Amino acid sequence: MQHFPDARSVVRALRPDEPIILNRPHAAARAARFFVEKFPGKSLYAVKANPSPDLVQILWDNGITHYDVASIAEVRMVRSVLPGAVLCFMHPVKAPSAIREAYHQHGVRTFSLDSVEELEKIVEATRGEDGEAAQDLRLCVRLRVSSEYSELSLASKFGCDLTEAPQLLQQTRQHADWLGVCFHVGSQAMTPFAYVQALERVRAAIAEASVVIDMIDVGGGFPSVYPGMEPPPLEDFFTIIHRQFEALPIAYNAELWCEPGRALCAEYSSLIVKVEKRRGEELYINDGAYGALFDAAHVDWKFPVRALEDDLIKPEMDFSFYGPTCDDADYMQGPFPLPEDIQAGDYFEIGMLGAYGAAMKTDFNGFGAAERIIVTDEPMASLYDGSRTRPEADNVVSLR
Repeated sequence: MQHFPDARSVVRALRPDEPIILNRPHAAARAARFFVEKFPGKSLYAVKANPSPDLVQILWDNGITHYDVASIAEVRMVRSVLPGAVLCFMHPVKAPSAIREAYHQHGVRTFSLDSVEELEKIVEATRGEDGEAAQDLRLCVRLRVSSEYSELSLASKFGCDLTEAPQLLQQTRQHADWLGVCFHVGSQAMTPFAYVQALERVRAAIAEASVVIDMIDVGGGFPSVYPGMEPPPLEDFFTIIHRQFEALPIAYNAELWCEPGRALCAEYSSLIVKVEKRRGEELYINDGAYGALFDAAHVDWKFPVRALEDDLIKPEMDFSFYGPTCDDADYMQGPFPLPEDIQAGDYFEIGMLGAYGAAMKTDFNGFGAAERIIVTDEPMASLYDGSRTRPEADNVVSLR
């Protein structure tokens, strides 16, 4: 893989006709160390956010030992790269064959569930050759919680209702050597209060179930920095989560887990794109909705952009983008601010694409090629470079 200092140097040297993904290993390493050192528990990387083997190795090298895998393909990939990693199969609906292979061939012992049917499936798929039930299952009951404080909801697909949770916890306890409760507040939670509300639901479920709980997993949702989305420092999230965790009716030695995906990898990658055509305030570029810009098109995500040509000197104006395919849906409305004199043949960089960007690329319509290059400059925004400091958030103080 080639190395350059930054995006501008890549453009000067290569003048590429295809998009180029820029990876910043130092940024991912720094994010991993931040969670390892500051989160008051165990951090699991949510592999779905970016399943790059290179990234998985970087996170491991910087202290991330546990991985949230959501499919048997992710199980296989992470196990092949990291033989010593702890894999946790946290998708609440799994094929019996996937459970069986994960348990018997890859050493997976931690599984999540949100129904009695899934519990029965796990128990059957993990039986030994003699038909005996597994005695070392670490099972996590997923509770449905609100996503009202997050930019993207994850409240409708998975999780048992609060009314169902006590009985499911009791039934799961009978088969679990180690029992946890997990939830997900949604992607890009913009206030720590999202976790307060969720942990209050957890408290209610545990109190009614009257079972011993060995672990609380607060899931993902930890935010990154994007235009128009300036979250509080992550330390505020950690402080509130730990305070709420300490007050729960759980085992004295219970563990606290989290599953960051976006927060660990958003700063890892950016994208160089070329303008193929300009039509007024619309730019036709060589990546789009079926490539790394899926979120920009389908959930109207605002990514930071910056021009890479030295001769673009006019003030900025707002643009929308069309991607390279023949599909009208290959459209990103933005707005994306770039110099008003940008034209066909110019290049610009789109930042903060390490989470879901590279992972969502397809080859639809014959597009999708993208060389990967390592750069050593800073990402276009960061929660970890020391530049975002401020007094303790009011929402932390008010909850004391």
